[in-house]
Amino acid sequence: MLRSLDQKLAAIRANPQSTREFILADAKDADMAFGVRAPGPRSYLAKPGARPAQFSPEVWTREEYGYRNLPEFLDIIREVTHQGLVDIMLMSAYVNEQLTIKEGLFKNSHVTPACRANDTTDVWAVRHGCYTREPSQPFRSASIDHIQCGEIECDRRGNDVPGANLGLYSVTFVNELEQDREALLWYKAFREEAERKEFRHFLEVFDPNVPSGIAPEKLGEFVNDNIIRTLAAVPESGRPDFLKIVYHGPKAMEELAQYDPNLVVGILGGSAGTTYDAFKLLHDAQKYGARVALYGRKINQAEHQLAFIELLRMITQGQVSPEEAVRAYHGVLQAKGIKPHRTLDEDSKLTDQAMSYDGTAKRRATSEVRNNPLAKAKSETSENSAPSANWPKLADGRPDFARMNSSERLAYDSERLK
Repeated sequence: MLRSLDQKLAAIRANPQSTREFILADAKDADMAFGVRAPGPRSYLAKPGARPAQFSPEVWTREEYGYRNLPEFLDIIREVTHQGLVDIMLMSAYVNEQLTIKEGLFKNSHVTPACRANDTTDVWAVRHGCYTREPSQPFRSASIDHIQCGEIECDRRGNDVPGANLGLYSVTFVNELEQDREALLWYKAFREEAERKEFRHFLEVFDPNVPSGIAPEKLGEFVNDNIIRTLAAVPESGRPDFLKIVYHGPKAMEELAQYDPNLVVGILGGSAGTTYDAFKLLHDAQKYGARVALYGRKINQAEHQLAFIELLRMITQGQVSPEEAVRAYHGVLQAKGIKPHRTLDEDSKLTDQAMSYDGTAKRRATSEVRNNPLAKAKSETSENSAPSANWPKLADGRPDFARMNSSERLAYDSERLK
C-alpha cells in the first residue's frame, strides 16, 4: 500500500512553497540512548494498562520503580500507530523486529516503520556515564539486513522486506577535522550499502555535542553549510529522503529550506520542555519552511500521548494556534481527570531547551500565554460521548465544518478530544 509518507513527500516536492502537507514522526527509539529509562514514566499507559512485573518488596515496589517496562512501551507504540495521525514510527531494530517483522503491526497501516540505523556515542545517555560529554564518535549497532529482515543476511528476492525499509542515520559535526572526516567516511559507507540494498534513509545532523568554538547564534550556519557540502557530491540515488536538524530560528530554517526545493527539511524535538515549547516549535518551524517534525521525548513524556499527537496534527493543519492548543490540551486533561505535570500558566511558558541527549542545558522561561477558556470544562463528559456544544450543524446533526469559525472549530475539537 502507498504510505502517507510517500504521498506527502511527493506533494511537498511538487509544490514546496504552498503545500500544507506535513510529516509527523513519533521517535520511539530512545532505548538506543537511555536504556531502562527509555520507555518513560508510568504516569501514562496505553488502554491495556499495566503489564505484569514483579519486584522484590524489600528492594522497591512497582510504583517506586517509576518507568514503563518494554511491554507497556510496545502497547503505546501500537496505540499511536492505530490512531493513525503520525506518518512515521521510529524504533530500535529490536522493537522493529517485535512489532514490524513478527507482529506485522504496519502491514495494513499507512504509518511507515523506521529504525535508528546508527548510534553515535553522543546518544549514549546511560545513567552515571560520561560518553555524551566526549566528542561524538561514529558507531553502528544495527545492520541494514537486521532492520529489513531480522537476520544477518536478508533475502531480497521478493517484492518487499518484512521489516522496516527506512532508517535514521545520524551525524554530529564537532568542528574538528579528524572527527568530522571520520564521521563522513562512516556515512559514505552507509550510503553506499543502503543504495545497494535499496534501503531508504533520512539524515539527522546534531549540533556539536562539545565546545566547538562556534558562537551559538552561528551554529545554524555551520550546520547548514555542512549539510549542503556533505550532500553536494551525492546523486539522487543515495540522498536522504529528508533531514532532521535542530531548529535554529527563522533565518537559518529559511536559508536551508529555500536552497533546494528537493531537500525536505525536518526538525528534531529535543528535550521534553513545556507543552507550549512543543507546539510553538512545530508552528514556527513549519511557518519558515520545515515539512517534517520528529518528536521523541516531547511525545513520550506527555500526560496523554494520543491527545498530544492529535493537537500536533491540528497545528500543522492550521486548525489551532500553539496558544489555543495548550489550553485545549489542558482542557482534555481536566476532562479525563489526569493531573498535568505543570499548571496551565507554567505549561504555557516558552523555555530554552536542551537539544542534546543528556539534557544538561538549563531552561529558563522567556514568554507565556495567558487565560484558560477551558478551565471550567465539564470533567464528567465521558470518553465516548459525542460533542454536544453549540456550533453549526447539518440537518442530520453532524458538524458543519464549512460554516464554523475558528472559535467554534476549537470548541468542537476540544470537546471531541475529551
